[in-house]
Amino acid sequence: MFELMIWGGAALSFAGLIGLIWCIFKVARARRAGLSETELRAAVAAVLPLNLGALCLSVIGLMAVVIGVILS
Repeated sequence: MFELMIWGGAALSFAGLIGLIWCIFKVARARRAGLSETELRAAVAAVLPLNLGALCLSVIGLMAVVIGVILS
């Protein structure tokens, strides 16, 4: 049972990591586009909720892994 928690947490962490990498590429692409400061701020502001969601997903996954390892 705890092995399922560990692998599920690892999958959540991996999904969060993919989301964080996607956010990095999205902001880097916006910076390379040569946008004005206000447009760049708008682009970063649009990515911020996704970034925080991916970070939260990754943290929840890591907590599940740690709890699974401790309890097994």
